[in-house]
Amino acid sequence: MKISNLLLSITMCGALLTGCSSVQDSSTAVPVEQSLVEQETAVDSALHTAGYTMDSPDVVVNPYGISPLTALVLFQTDDSEAVTVTVAGKDANTTYTNTFEAATDHELPIYGLYPDTDNQVTLTSGSKTVTLSIHTDSLPDDFILPESVTAEEACKDGSLYFYTPASTGYTCAYDTNGDVRWYLSDRALWDISRLDNGHLLMSTERLISTPYYSTGLYEMDLLGKIYKEYSLPGGYHHDYSELPNGNLLVLSNDFSNSANTVEDVIAEVDRNTGEVLRTIDMKDILKMDSGKNASWSADDWMHCNAVWYDEATDSITVSGRHIDAVVNLDYSSLKINWILGSSDGWDESYLQYFLTPVGDDFEWQWMQHAAMICDNGDVMLFDNGNNRSKSEETGIPASENYSRLVRYRINTEDRTVEQVYEYGKERGSDFYSPYISDVDELGDDHYLMVSGGISYKDGKILNVPASLGSADTLKSDTVELKDGQVIFEMVLPINTYRVEKMQLYGSDTYSLEPAEQLGSVNETTPDESVSSPVSSPSANTEEIYTNAGITLKQQYDRLVFSGSFTQGDSVQLILEHDGIQDCYDVPVVKKYYKAMCVYIPGQTSSEITVTKYVYFGSDSVKSHLYVKINDVTYDTGYTVNP
Repeated sequence: MKISNLLLSITMCGALLTGCSSVQDSSTAVPVEQSLVEQETAVDSALHTAGYTMDSPDVVVNPYGISPLTALVLFQTDDSEAVTVTVAGKDANTTYTNTFEAATDHELPIYGLYPDTDNQVTLTSGSKTVTLSIHTDSLPDDFILPESVTAEEACKDGSLYFYTPASTGYTCAYDTNGDVRWYLSDRALWDISRLDNGHLLMSTERLISTPYYSTGLYEMDLLGKIYKEYSLPGGYHHDYSELPNGNLLVLSNDFSNSANTVEDVIAEVDRNTGEVLRTIDMKDILKMDSGKNASWSADDWMHCNAVWYDEATDSITVSGRHIDAVVNLDYSSLKINWILGSSDGWDESYLQYFLTPVGDDFEWQWMQHAAMICDNGDVMLFDNGNNRSKSEETGIPASENYSRLVRYRINTEDRTVEQVYEYGKERGSDFYSPYISDVDELGDDHYLMVSGGISYKDGKILNVPASLGSADTLKSDTVELKDGQVIFEMVLPINTYRVEKMQLYGSDTYSLEPAEQLGSVNETTPDESVSSPVSSPSANTEEIYTNAGITLKQQYDRLVFSGSFTQGDSVQLILEHDGIQDCYDVPVVKKYYKAMCVYIPGQTSSEITVTKYVYFGSDSVKSHLYVKINDVTYDTGYTVNP
């Protein structure tokens, strides 16, 4: 264990408590950190329209504390009236208007405010107009602004570009001028898009496992108001797809599988209950050692990074980055319909599913992302292009490579595939992203794409994800294309996972209804349980806090333990109750991830910061907490109260 002079620090509801005096008090409960849902429930109960009028409304800026460029306007009218809200922009295209349904109690969400500005917001009902001045705070010091923006008239339809980061940055939206008009102060990763009901669906801020697996998903609006929280036993990563019945297909994991694999499971989640109705394990469909490329590893053998349900064919399309393949499955039977990609290195039994290329200028995709089915049945994806080969040795260097949006047309009758559109090859290595990135179909011959993982080290473009190459310069390049022409382009000095073009106001209706917490994460099973209780700590308790910088917090469903140790240390959490010790191993391992989709700077010293999550079950009981490090037991002085 490395001496680091760190003090015990515990975060509870936003307040930092330091010191060790309470460590000796065995009756002290581990401080509880409220969930976002719990915090928002308290906010909802305090909001009301009573006593406020249109002339003198209640204006609450950032009501839920996580969406600083929004506000909620509350008032009552004697008669049921529709109200139109106009948020003034710098020009007509960046001025946003929305009309709310007639009501007497008005709870009007205001989106698209500029930071550090006295924003002019106009309320109109019939012949009556009221103008409000709504002031917002400045952007955080670390907020990333565009390096360049080009916007032609054809892109100006009142939409914004919504970004999810893969490096430093915030989940946010820029208008066509490159101005920030929305962001979340709590970072959300992976996909961000609108459900059929108009709400957004995005990752929770809580991790279930390193490096980036979240506990699940929030259904929320732009105010940051959460309507549903979905928790999954295998967590969430990368992508989801909404089924026609409203259920969700979610890329997940099975952390208990004997092969210790990740990113190879798809879960269908009941939208109303959060129950996992169906689990699709890609190991049951594909052989793990078929088609492997340079990023393949035994644990992350497929690296599913996109899932798409197509109602016309009742099929799902799954992108496997580490096998350079897009696999289409019949959703009912899970039989393989076709596989798109090079058949090099695949087991002979799968060759019947591969498509034969036809036409001129055809190229396969490599380590692709964001595979989707277009309205006419074409397959479109972001071809990262890594090596343009299964191996780096036989491939081309990053300095000569390129990434592209590519669209393929599949003929299922004669089992052929034709390349019908591409963009990006002509941009060369300046547009080369060896990881992440996105494409979308916005209409006929109308596309949005982001080459989101462009990274450099010492001026040379990298051939690996930024975190693996210790990148010192990052870039993402967003391009909107219409009729073959670039109509919008924005360059940011960060890496970006995905970009969506969406209207500011969707079809959703704001409601004060309390959020539902649905689904669950499996209870954590002790690595061992022994019947002899801990009689007393065998070392000075204060030493463990000073040396390891331990933090403890209890959330509604789990205990969270963090500390800094040296690789090879043996660490255990011990929960003692009723003469039983439940022991939970805390692995201290500096793990190497070959496909880090989120930029997490590596730990360069021998000190390793680890986090252990212990999930409670329905029969969990109050327990006293000990930490055992290298056969020395320390009494934390805390009890855990599930």
